[in-house]
Amino acid sequence: MKRLEHLRVKIFADGADLPGMLALYADPLIKGFTTNPTLMRRAGVADYASFAAEVIRAIPDRPISFEVFADEMDEMERQARLIAPWGENVYVKIPVTNTRGETTVPLLRRLAASGIKLNVTALTSDRQVQQVAESLTEAPAAYVSVFAGRVADTGRDPVPIMASAVEVLKSLPHVELIWASPRELLNVFQADEIGCHVITVTFDILKKLQLIGKDLDVYSLETVKMFYDDGKAAGYAL
Repeated sequence: MKRLEHLRVKIFADGADLPGMLALYADPLIKGFTTNPTLMRRAGVADYASFAAEVIRAIPDRPISFEVFADEMDEMERQARLIAPWGENVYVKIPVTNTRGETTVPLLRRLAASGIKLNVTALTSDRQVQQVAESLTEAPAAYVSVFAGRVADTGRDPVPIMASAVEVLKSLPHVELIWASPRELLNVFQADEIGCHVITVTFDILKKLQLIGKDLDVYSLETVKMFYDDGKAAGYAL
């Protein structure tokens, strides 16, 4: 098993809890940050722009993605053009479609041609990766976020889809692939194995990094002790 310091894949923290983000910023292992409206709402963020400004002041030198929250293409574009100048390290997240399933590819082309750094999000298929890749040729830099975890949730193996995406993006050195929505720590090593550029990792999974390489017999014994201690604490009797 590779050691963390030997991994090629970059780890981005996925979340919107500012104290948690700042704690992770102190860790050189964390190379960037991503957010989305769902994570921000869960974290209790009430003012989108104020929260973003606070984050950018605190974290000025690692990539940070902020997502538009509109559904109409013209409003998505307006929001994207407002977000983009917030910082040199800011990437604007645009979903691959709106809620009606209408592709954002024409919008992506316009934004890319305007010099806006993009993070295209919520992709799940080879076809979407190909279409999005073709729209980003003029982007100064971009990420393509394929939701491998959601693919896995459907009973499909996400590795072939992610490996295919790596190949599609090889012709675009300014575009990096993100393994998004991982479900377990193993995904970090899977992403590294196929040459994926980035994996976004939530705070709960990041807490498991200390388990890498842990002796399995020791882990087994700790599990047995946990069951015993909980049964004793609960006062169970037969």
